[in-house]
Amino acid sequence: MAPDIAIIGAGFGGLCMAIQLERAGVGSYTVFEKADGLGGTWRDNSYPGAGCDIPSHLYSYSFEKYASWTRRYPEQPEILGYLEHCANKYRVRRKIRFGAEVRRAAFDGAKWRLTTENGTETFDVLVMGVGQLNRPSLPDIAGMSDFAGISFHSARWNHDHDLTGRRVAVIGNGSSAAQLIPRVAERAERLYVFQRTPNWVIPKPDATFGPLTRLALRFVPGLQRAYREWTYRYAEGALYPALVQGWSAGLLRLRALRHLHDQVTDPELRAKLAPGYPPGCKRVVIDSAFYPALTRHNVEVVTDGIVRITPKGIQTADGTREVDTIVYATGFRSTEFLAPMEITGLGGRSLEEQWKDGAEAYLGISVQNFPNMFLLYGPNTNLGHNSIIFMIECQVNHIMSCLPYLSANGPIEVRPEAMAAWRGQLDAAMERMVWGAGCQSWYKTDQGRVTNNWPGPTPLYRRLTARPPIQAYRLAE
Repeated sequence: MAPDIAIIGAGFGGLCMAIQLERAGVGSYTVFEKADGLGGTWRDNSYPGAGCDIPSHLYSYSFEKYASWTRRYPEQPEILGYLEHCANKYRVRRKIRFGAEVRRAAFDGAKWRLTTENGTETFDVLVMGVGQLNRPSLPDIAGMSDFAGISFHSARWNHDHDLTGRRVAVIGNGSSAAQLIPRVAERAERLYVFQRTPNWVIPKPDATFGPLTRLALRFVPGLQRAYREWTYRYAEGALYPALVQGWSAGLLRLRALRHLHDQVTDPELRAKLAPGYPPGCKRVVIDSAFYPALTRHNVEVVTDGIVRITPKGIQTADGTREVDTIVYATGFRSTEFLAPMEITGLGGRSLEEQWKDGAEAYLGISVQNFPNMFLLYGPNTNLGHNSIIFMIECQVNHIMSCLPYLSANGPIEVRPEAMAAWRGQLDAAMERMVWGAGCQSWYKTDQGRVTNNWPGPTPLYRRLTARPPIQAYRLAE
């Protein structure tokens, strides 16, 4: 008998889990989605220029290759449209409860009890598909509440606020900022970009796929599969070595410096934008429009530290820039996995307490003391070089292999020895990564522990997640 499965989140992870259950003929699942629509981060991030820095034919499910992509690097509306297409094609929309935020999840010794504003329900299996980049992070700057203008986070874009002719401040300069700044600069009277740490930036070799190309990708046997495989192997073979400071690290650095030199002719501005840390320490920005936007006559890059926000603007050591709009492009609370849900496991153990020193899970999927709970895009599964959809599919396949085992035996949890071995493998692999000591990024906790990224090649992760579950799981005690 198939278990009752609760899936939390209707983004790429949650939808992948639901679709694979449908494809396997398992209909005993419910998807809980707190928002009024599916898509996860691709629903939330609708700022101007929002898009993906992974090629579209790789940033998609392997079982739904989709020949209708119109460009190499898709923008947000097209990605959201792809997810809508998948939900409709595989008939999972009927299983999604929108506006149903799960506040608490507790394991009672046999089942998971989920609490929403509509009450409590029980399930055999709990699959967390909330991801890592879903809760906006706002900076702690004095005077933020005193600002008299309009302010918002990039992931909560205020589409009712027209930026035409405005004096705008963007705080932050990561991937989201690099995408929205060129669009804002075209409309604003004045744009101030407040930069704390510069990023390494490489060009984005974007291209459109015309009607003939799309027809070829759809109908020529094996063409789309070959293109996807080439894209995957390039990312794995050329970009991953840079993260372990291997043969391509120097080439990546030279490419980024050449890009900076070619697009920024002002030596003073170029000096502001030159990073002082190795490429890959923070996520490399892939964009060809960012640097030109910073050279516009109406744009100023401000590197002085922010003292406070005043009712009329932003004060630094050298004065105050008066603005009427502030955009916080300051990323996400990426290391606070599964928050703000209250989750308790065996014996009432709190997940928040267990993870007080940093989140960890076997394969990034299973957590000791929390039987029959599985994570998608969990701790140490983010990538800095390839498609997260690959990782999610590996995780879903692993969970699917566990379902018959737990159905036959009852609640299962990861073995302590399996978790200890996994922890040791991660620690050893982290020592050679570029994210080590002296590197500050959203990959790390405040204590300096890398809880977000996977430190190995993706083929290794696929092999590890394909192991039979009996090797790593035991009956819950």
